[in-house]
Amino acid sequence: MVRAKELSEAFRKNIVAAYESGKGFKKISKDFEISHSTVRKIVYKWRAFKTTANMPRSGRPSKFTPRADRKMLKEVSKNPKMSSRDLQQALATVDVEVHASTIRKRLHKFNLHGRRARRKPLLSKRNIKARLTFARENVDKDQDFWNNVLWTDESKIELFGHQSRGHVWHKPNTAFQEKNLIPTVKHGGGSVMVWGCFAAAGPGQLTIIESTMNSTVYQKVLEEHVRPSVRKLKLKRNWTMQHDNDPKHTSKSTKDWLKKKKWRVLEWQSQSPDLNPIEMLWGDLKRAVHARNPSNISQLKQFCIEEWDKIPSDRCQRLLDGYKNRLTAVISAKGGNTSY
Repeated sequence: MVRAKELSEAFRKNIVAAYESGKGFKKISKDFEISHSTVRKIVYKWRAFKTTANMPRSGRPSKFTPRADRKMLKEVSKNPKMSSRDLQQALATVDVEVHASTIRKRLHKFNLHGRRARRKPLLSKRNIKARLTFARENVDKDQDFWNNVLWTDESKIELFGHQSRGHVWHKPNTAFQEKNLIPTVKHGGGSVMVWGCFAAAGPGQLTIIESTMNSTVYQKVLEEHVRPSVRKLKLKRNWTMQHDNDPKHTSKSTKDWLKKKKWRVLEWQSQSPDLNPIEMLWGDLKRAVHARNPSNISQLKQFCIEEWDKIPSDRCQRLLDGYKNRLTAVISAKGGNTSY
């Protein structure tokens, strides 16, 4: 296919003369035996600049045509996980041969950048609908209500969990020196399961779960730690307990046990860690514990309890001051995942 820039200027002037005489693009294309698009480009250029001469340009023309851009953006929109190598093959179908790095640079021009995908729970249609209902039903509750909720949860903390990744500064050929290595052990070197709670006033009690957590063990934990935490945090008489939909939390025996206790329990939705602010405190705890580099399970247990008690009350208050924003985010996402 002959390109407009490959034609002589005299030839292009003849095309413009034919156009000015009243001939259409199709007729000119047939008479001069060139493509319809080439005629159009020459005429459009003459209309805009009153010249058919090649215009000065800065550097080599891009290999990306508008069609190639559309193809690339369509593929990325359809599957954001496509690699630049995959896009390279897709672009080859529209006769565009470019390097993978060129594709990445082109994507940057459209404000598309490669980033590590965030991990979020898989939501079913039922989950999405239930989350949206929960958010709408609770978004107008006043701050006093959320300040009077006791948030509870369990979490597993590994001995070397947070040390499994990271960066070090080292000189060439020193990568395998002891100080520059991150030690690896099977299964994280062991772990502990902890149960904890908090409210706007600060952290409540935290306990180490020494046995397999089942409904009976869970009820015993609640018996020993919920009431003392409520008193410590000075919650009002109409306080509410929150826990997620783990099977041991929702078993018949646990429900019957809670009913006998006459504790008010916040109805919760599955697959909703973004609605539970205690998840932020678990992150704080794990960072604080691993900053102390525990070397055995005994130290890990000790550091967990010590660091939990150090969590500032204003950190807890700030998490709940913004709770309405979490609910609003769920509504905006129509029940889908949020940035929390």
